[in-house]
Amino acid sequence: MVRPRGFGPNAQTAASNAFQQTPDHSPAELQASVLREFDAMTARLRDVGVAPIVFDDTDVPVKPDAVFPNNWLSLHADGRVFLYPMESAIRREERRLDIVESLSTEYGFHVREIVDLSPLENGGLYLEGTGSMVLDRIDRVVYAALSSRTHMGALADFAQRADYDIAAFEACDDRHIPVYHTNVMMTLGSRFAVLCTEAIADADKRGAVVEKLAATGRNVVEITIAQMQRFAGNMLEVENSTGEPLVVLSQSADEALTPAQRDAISRCGRLLPIDIGTIERIGGGSVRCMLAEIFLPSQSIGATT
Repeated sequence: MVRPRGFGPNAQTAASNAFQQTPDHSPAELQASVLREFDAMTARLRDVGVAPIVFDDTDVPVKPDAVFPNNWLSLHADGRVFLYPMESAIRREERRLDIVESLSTEYGFHVREIVDLSPLENGGLYLEGTGSMVLDRIDRVVYAALSSRTHMGALADFAQRADYDIAAFEACDDRHIPVYHTNVMMTLGSRFAVLCTEAIADADKRGAVVEKLAATGRNVVEITIAQMQRFAGNMLEVENSTGEPLVVLSQSADEALTPAQRDAISRCGRLLPIDIGTIERIGGGSVRCMLAEIFLPSQSIGATT
């Protein structure tokens, strides 16, 4: 997780992110509110036995979306770190090799290789990490809603290097605006999947995605566009220190779920709702976007592989 310094509206991302809203308070008030939400979230995670590694954002350059690190890197069990091409020039400043180095030198993770896909930006190809992609790391499938931030060429490059099959589709909201990131409409847990099927207009594509998810043995929980717009698709399954599965989601997302949906998900992991209303409204992302999962092996394991 990255504790933000310069959180605020990003005009460069507003055109493609229909979730972003204009702030109604001063920059200082906004920053204070965001820090309260961020610190409360990290405290809540620690209270339930999840230990996030928190890095401080840097003052310069100002990075309004630094709180969403999952868009610029992903960390894999084979020791590889992928860096991603970003559509917004401001967001490209978020990529920090010092964070990757610290995971190795300070926290004992084994980094075998850094795979830098960011040069694809030079050709206008973008793929914004596990925002653009929802990864089934068990069955080696990458699900992706194509958009201005998720290009097939960049997706194919990742899939070839990481050995994933591609399940790509087009998805739009009720105003026919493309869903900017796949992870706002889809969550993949170990035993469940949340999917905004309503956003996939093509019936064949929609059926194929649902069928592929169901074939992996996961219970598919369908949500509506209205629920997606409250970030009900933006969850993340984590595991605490005792091995208990938890499903982290925002308070807004939790309140948007029906009792039946909530019951279906909670059978796979205890729901952990967190209030990050300001971050959601102004940043256009939710709790899953704030969490970059670490699948890297420990150095002791990595040294023998």
